[in-house]
Amino acid sequence: MTFDPQRLLRDLFATAIAAAHPRQVLADHLPADRSGRVIVIGAGKAAAAMAEVIEQEWQGEVSGLVVTRYEHGADCRKIEVVEAAHPVPDDAGERVARRVLELVSNLAEDDRVIFLLSGGGSSLLALPADGISLQDKQAINKALLKSGATIGEMNCVRKHLSAIKGGRLAKACWPATVYTYAISDVPGDEATVIASGPTVGDPTTSADALAILARYEIDIPANVRTWLEDPRSETVKPGDPVLSRSHFQLIATPQQSLDAAAARAEAAGFPVLILGDLEGESRDVAKVHAGIARQVQLHGQPIKPPCVILSGGETTVTVRGNGRGGRNAEFLLSLTESLKGLPGVYALAGDTDGIDGSEDNAGAIMTPYSYARAGIKGLSARDELDNNNGYGYFAALDELIVTGPTRTNVNDFRAILILENDQ
Repeated sequence: MTFDPQRLLRDLFATAIAAAHPRQVLADHLPADRSGRVIVIGAGKAAAAMAEVIEQEWQGEVSGLVVTRYEHGADCRKIEVVEAAHPVPDDAGERVARRVLELVSNLAEDDRVIFLLSGGGSSLLALPADGISLQDKQAINKALLKSGATIGEMNCVRKHLSAIKGGRLAKACWPATVYTYAISDVPGDEATVIASGPTVGDPTTSADALAILARYEIDIPANVRTWLEDPRSETVKPGDPVLSRSHFQLIATPQQSLDAAAARAEAAGFPVLILGDLEGESRDVAKVHAGIARQVQLHGQPIKPPCVILSGGETTVTVRGNGRGGRNAEFLLSLTESLKGLPGVYALAGDTDGIDGSEDNAGAIMTPYSYARAGIKGLSARDELDNNNGYGYFAALDELIVTGPTRTNVNDFRAILILENDQ
């Protein structure tokens, strides 16, 4: 049988996604006592799939409301599923956030709340603070997405412009017991960063938020500045008594998915080098990966080919052009430009939620022939990179990966397969 490098890369990607799917990871973390009444709320790209698991596993009375991204819904019968916009919030997200707060208001000490949290929750559970409009949040969110700010920086700003994030949801649930089950999509798996931490204490400050906006030269209206300078804009801090009955549990992380993909690669006979959870500009992270791949191929360092290099995390894109494409397409386009068809090197970059940025693809695949094939079509990797047009470049080569919504999210997945020679 002829070895297919692209099939192996796709298998690794599918393995990483499966390892983080709610049906694989949620049930074992639920309380031993699953009888009695529970109120289920949730937000994120995996929220509907997580709600399905609760309905299957909980033995007592179940009701509730979760919000997920458009087309990421699930067939729940007891828990209402609402869809809203991501990555820029819309009216649906604001309306459902108000309903979530109403649902958990006036609870008693013997009430139990399960909060299902995953990546995307920041924009999906969008409830602006007093004096802030949804339009204000949308404009700031769009500017942050284009600025190159890290996910931690973006969520610091979001928390301080919100009436529900930064521990405020846990405060609203008090004195009920809250169990938060989270799928991490952020480097470092920090609870305060995942979907802006609605049920955990937040160590950042409003002054930090203002500094981030200034750092990226993002103009804000006077009402936003006034709010951020008001003490009421401060989030719930670690150690606050309203958090004493709030419990947080990670159920899936990017590392778990990298480990699962590594095991799959090793089973296929390929040693693996895991670079870990990475941040930075997509094009710059790609240059580092290219340097490692070249060293492996040409000198057998730090690992000998054939092998697989894996990494995860969340890179950023500073938008300068008018092209299409998310951070994974940008990474792969920069990798293509850097390697220029280095023999024996194949790569895949994709978002585990199935959506690269706001496009319809999860990511793309690069082969040793991509650079030359694009040249024949009159496409310059350098020019397309300058225009942030990774989607257009790989679409022309028929190398986009389209999975549809996966209903989970542990962020970016990158795999580079390095063969001893061009096969």
